[in-house]
Amino acid sequence: MRTTRTVPAAAALVAAAALALTGCGTDDGRGGKAADKPASVEKQEKGGTVLDQPFDKPDLTLTDTHGEKYDFIEETKGHPTLLYFGYTNCPDVCPLTMSNIAVAKSKLSKEKQKKLRVVFVTTDPKRDTPKELGKWLRGQDPSFIGLTGDFDSIQAGARSLGVSVEPSYKKKNGDIVSTHGAQVLAFSPKDDKAHVLYTEGNTDPKILDKELPKIIKGENP
Repeated sequence: MRTTRTVPAAAALVAAAALALTGCGTDDGRGGKAADKPASVEKQEKGGTVLDQPFDKPDLTLTDTHGEKYDFIEETKGHPTLLYFGYTNCPDVCPLTMSNIAVAKSKLSKEKQKKLRVVFVTTDPKRDTPKELGKWLRGQDPSFIGLTGDFDSIQAGARSLGVSVEPSYKKKNGDIVSTHGAQVLAFSPKDDKAHVLYTEGNTDPKILDKELPKIIKGENP
């Protein structure tokens, strides 16, 4: 049976850091080979973790896929919002997570789809230009919002939510390694705070199918 847990935010930070850190490595081409230990993705029956101390939205003003400035707080105000930090060259967890969200979103009513904001913030801004982000996200869902910009700002915004993001680096063999948290933060339209946290194992479409309608209403699943 699926259960939804309620935990203190501090405990959630520790758990998320331990469970959701994903080390991904690719060569410079799209869909390159994975790192020595690619992230495992195991389907779970449990739903998102409900936080007893919700997170405020990060103060992020970045660049969207049209090259325009995007103020995350202002642009998503009053909208149910899913926020994920990742990068387009990720070989496994990032595309799977975004695909899962896209599948679940497609099953919502048109009205609910219009309300929902799905925001993908790159952790690899040197390679993820607005053009590259736009191309990649169109393959997931054209309505998804992609943001890029200064790495330090992105890292600070992620850390304010307990999401670990580290600079990419190149190994001697040429592989590029990027380490980032795989959490999805769900923000309520009622108070613009993140009340629910998902890790890589519990973003299965079947779980999101059940929980997204409640999140869109501003309710905890």
